[in-house]
Amino acid sequence: MLPLTFSDPADYDKVNPADKVDLLCTELQVGKPVTLRVHPANGDKSFDLPLSHTFNEGQLVWFREGSALNHMAKQNN
Repeated sequence: MLPLTFSDPADYDKVNPADKVDLLCTELQVGKPVTLRVHPANGDKSFDLPLSHTFNEGQLVWFREGSALNHMAKQNN
């Protein structure tokens, strides 16, 4: 699970329940926002919103490997 919040709380109201979204987080880094790409259900042009996370480098390693247990197992092999 990757806990994310809207960098600008007002952006929450820009996303409607029927919209489709993509999370662009392939280059997840400490202190760097994640991009939420919104594809409006009404056919309007897609737009991007920044999302914030509070993961540190160790937590990002666990996230990339699926869990802390996966990381520990990998370290022991």
